[in-house]
Amino acid sequence: MNDLEFLTHVIDEKSQKILDANDKIWEYAELAFHETKSAELLKSILKEEGFTLTEGDAGIPTCFTGRFSYGSGRPVMGILGEYDALSSLSQKAALAEKEPVSPGAPGHGCGHCALGTGSLAAALAVKEYLKEFKKDGTIIYFGCPAEEGAGSKQFMARAGMFNDVDFIYTWHPATRNEVEATHSNAIMGANFEFQGVSAHAGGCPYLGRSALDAVELMNVGCNYLREHMIPEARIHYAYIDAGGTAPNVVQDHAVIRYEVRAPWVSQTKELFERVKNVARGAAIMTDTTMTCDLSMAFTEYIPNNALAEVADECLKEVGAPKWEESDYAMAREFLHTYHGATMESIKKQIVETYGEDRLEEILERPLDSEVHPFNPASITLSAGSTDVGDVGYAAPTLNLNIATACIGNVGHTWQMVAQSCSPLAHKGLLTAAKVMALSCVRTMDRPDIIERAKEEVKKRNGGAYTCPLPDSVLPPLETY
Repeated sequence: MNDLEFLTHVIDEKSQKILDANDKIWEYAELAFHETKSAELLKSILKEEGFTLTEGDAGIPTCFTGRFSYGSGRPVMGILGEYDALSSLSQKAALAEKEPVSPGAPGHGCGHCALGTGSLAAALAVKEYLKEFKKDGTIIYFGCPAEEGAGSKQFMARAGMFNDVDFIYTWHPATRNEVEATHSNAIMGANFEFQGVSAHAGGCPYLGRSALDAVELMNVGCNYLREHMIPEARIHYAYIDAGGTAPNVVQDHAVIRYEVRAPWVSQTKELFERVKNVARGAAIMTDTTMTCDLSMAFTEYIPNNALAEVADECLKEVGAPKWEESDYAMAREFLHTYHGATMESIKKQIVETYGEDRLEEILERPLDSEVHPFNPASITLSAGSTDVGDVGYAAPTLNLNIATACIGNVGHTWQMVAQSCSPLAHKGLLTAAKVMALSCVRTMDRPDIIERAKEEVKKRNGGAYTCPLPDSVLPPLETY
């Protein structure tokens, strides 16, 4: 067998174990920093497959690594896995009608059940390749919690977990098959807590100092700030604690969470300081006190072009997932759950990607069956953010997108939850595993590519990774 045939054989042989793991993690649907059962399942498979484990890495109980070395152990290859879910998105598997398994419960609205298990399959295949062909090398599966929360990879990078790794591949469930050609936004987030004085809102409101008023004024100030920031930036907020439910009590405490995004971490830090100034002003206006608990920050993700050369060829060689007519029928059902403006937006995206002459064809068979080539000259800014960016500033890193859902699917929705435990996700994650495994074994034999990839990282980070969070900020295991 050649390398692809061998890796495909291994992944196909282990596919039932991998797909069962996907479906179990989908069912567990555990939130950020609390992925206990999901992490234990992944670790148990790594252990039985001969990997050496570390646990509780970077001060996070559900963070771990599985390592396998052969010969000299060089080069060191990494694959990232995620397994956290999102709140309030519970939905029955493979059902194209909104029907939660448990109303209000979490669900895998970003497909991280597939991400973690697809990456696991790739790591197992690379291990078998090293053994079968007696190749020097080390493969590490990085178990990365909380990407949907405060993140873990920036804490892992700060702890030096990627310092000795020569290159890293990862992937994400998507609607397209491609080496991701996006530059993601950096992001910073914090809880702003205001403390005031309670009082009877009818009898003596003048004795009170309202923390809720301070939060409201902070929101007003940030809304005025939006006009005076770069158009690519974003400001988001959510009430964490409104201070109670009694309107006749002046609220003596309130907590609001703010997140800011911008293309570069330096811009994000600057904007975040302006948001903090707004919060200080709100506290002054209401005669309350304010504390800012900075808890999360991700550096921007930028593709590593040297690794992209290899992965792009490997993706073309593996090809898109092999869809069946039943898959197209399922995808069509999910596509038809979108209405109005969302559907019009999806049609525009289809025309931009496939051409106007193929619109009806794609609407009838809405699964990506093509491989879209990577073009380093066409890297575009994405409004989203990911802690994979911090890995890319610590070691050469590349993300792939593989279709696991219908064309036009919107992430962080019940539709994504349903498709993440369906034949669509199953086929997509196994395809991703083959592409990542092949990319690893092709890259390990290309010292020129590895050196170029490392040079890219040095140009970006100035010679060493700098975490956007100060050392005093620990993983917010219970507060974010």
